[in-house]
Amino acid sequence: MRPAQWVKNLFVFVPLVFAHRLDRLDLTLHSAAAFAAFCAAASAVYLLNDLRDREADRLHPVKCRRPIAAGELGAGPAIAAALGLTAVALALALRLGRGFLICLAIYLALNVLYSLALKRLVILDVMTIALGFVLRVEAGALAIAVEVSSWLLLCTTFVALFLGFAKRRHELALQPQSGTGTRSVLEHYNLTFVDQMINVVTASTIVSYALYTVDPGTAARLGTPHLIVTVPLALYGIFRFLFLLYQRPDRQSPTDAILHDPPFLINLALWGLAVVFLIYGL
Repeated sequence: MRPAQWVKNLFVFVPLVFAHRLDRLDLTLHSAAAFAAFCAAASAVYLLNDLRDREADRLHPVKCRRPIAAGELGAGPAIAAALGLTAVALALALRLGRGFLICLAIYLALNVLYSLALKRLVILDVMTIALGFVLRVEAGALAIAVEVSSWLLLCTTFVALFLGFAKRRHELALQPQSGTGTRSVLEHYNLTFVDQMINVVTASTIVSYALYTVDPGTAARLGTPHLIVTVPLALYGIFRFLFLLYQRPDRQSPTDAILHDPPFLINLALWGLAVVFLIYGL
């Protein structure tokens, strides 16, 4: 079920914070339910994906330790758990409204398509991952009945593309160590091409976030013109991630490594506190 990956579902809280609704207990509970629904849905997808890829995962130096690939979890219990988690996710979605239900259903369908075919299509594989993050943000907005800013969707898209291409680079760099390729789409990538994509989305992420913070509409909506002071913290977070990707590569994915990197986590906490303080004046 990969609970460590549930941190990605925190994106459903983005509309709650940036729509100036964090002080509403009822809406906070709605966002928490949305988070739980996406955790259940994501875990169901992970189970089905690991079941489908168990043979390839056994050849991977890290993925071979996953319960299904390692033979610790059988196909029957895995399928039953996936179906049960899907039912839980849809039940929660029903309580959060038709819009949220549709968004979650699209997320599930997209991930099934990704597992079956899209993850083998160069560039589209990473763009599909990015769309999953955008759906989380949009679903978070639908759960609390607010309109999400186009700037936030744009920033989310670029951040997700940044993380996706970084993951592909890590997998490419890991191939010589594993002695075999465990993801067929990597045949269409090389380090030079992926580095170019990372450069493009890194610059796009920084520029879009900086423009979001100085946009007059953002200042009017959030009640503060000072969000720009968070840009250095956002920059450090991106630079620290790149440092881990290029200067401290190991078998652990960079998206997992940042969850155990004190400088990154401290910076993330400072960014979050700064955003909350500026928006809510706490």
